[in-house]
Amino acid sequence: MDFELSEEQRLLKDSVERLLKDRYDFEQRKAYMKEPGGFGRALWKQYADLGLLGLPFEEAHGGSGGGPVETMIVAEAFGRALALEPYLATVVLAGGLLRHAGSQQQRDAILPKIGGGSMLVAFAHAERQARYDLADVATTAKRDGAGYVLDGQKSLVLNGDTADKLIVSARVAGNRRDRDGLALFVIDAGAPGVTRREYATVDGLRAADVTFANVKAGADAVLGEPGKAFPVIERVADEAIAALCAEAVGAMAAMHELTVEYLRTRKQFGVPIGSFQVLQHRAVDMFVALEQARSMALLATMMTAEPDARERRKAISAAKVQIGRSGRIVGQGAIQLHGGIGMTMEYKVGHYFKRVTAIDSTFGDADHHLGLLAKSDGLVPPLT
Repeated sequence: MDFELSEEQRLLKDSVERLLKDRYDFEQRKAYMKEPGGFGRALWKQYADLGLLGLPFEEAHGGSGGGPVETMIVAEAFGRALALEPYLATVVLAGGLLRHAGSQQQRDAILPKIGGGSMLVAFAHAERQARYDLADVATTAKRDGAGYVLDGQKSLVLNGDTADKLIVSARVAGNRRDRDGLALFVIDAGAPGVTRREYATVDGLRAADVTFANVKAGADAVLGEPGKAFPVIERVADEAIAALCAEAVGAMAAMHELTVEYLRTRKQFGVPIGSFQVLQHRAVDMFVALEQARSMALLATMMTAEPDARERRKAISAAKVQIGRSGRIVGQGAIQLHGGIGMTMEYKVGHYFKRVTAIDSTFGDADHHLGLLAKSDGLVPPLT
């Protein structure tokens, strides 16, 4: 399989990395965190001007028709920069749901605004009791004439505090864990009955718990076919996991580079500590884990377009397992080889480790996905 980037993809990579290098040093990141919503609003507009926010959308909706590789390039650059902007929430998750399930009218109305940077959208799906089960939805949507009435609670809605609209999963039929019976609704975040409790997450990003109490949704708010939303939710979750894997690779690469540079400059007993063989071995272990993660992130990216949901999910789970394991090896190595400075809030290596740890827990941690792989006979079927 050819993993070489095309000329257009290399140009995208160069332009994104150049922008983030100029606008995203560690002190600037601290300033962005203090802005309303916890990210750089002016920088978000620059993303739009650069075409990043419309990257996966069709040209008819102001996009450039990019695929999973283009998303991977942007996500990895964001991981290196520890970017705070709601790219995953708005472009990958909400944008993905609209691309795969939205009507022509819904796509025409929302996607150009996302691509232009004037609208933020979040996916309100996870619930407290669900753990990592995508089908476990207790929020209900009951018929009310031609429309619906939504009641329920959603937890950890990524960037849900600043979203202009929410795409909400709710159950129109079946029991709580049934895969059938789910529907998606586009709801104004300020609609009557919608309550948001915002908070910062451990990695410096933002999220919200959202309550829906007798929230009315018209028939035109339904995304796709009511009761048949689970395959779309699963597919978009897989696309988001692939993007998260790429972001984690970017963060791990930055951690490894910071650590190697520190080993070269920090002196003990009159010599650089990088001259000690045992520390060299530890840095090599970090590099091996990083390259394993990079390979699996590429596999996840390639497999997002796989039409066979079972094969796609196996590859995504395998990538998530490796990302979780590599993140721990690289993150713990970076902290320990830096010594005391690695634990301080003033130094960025610890913030990278926090982000990688948060990525491990998003859409299922390594142990969860290892269990899914075991139930499906692994990524490669056993010999008989």
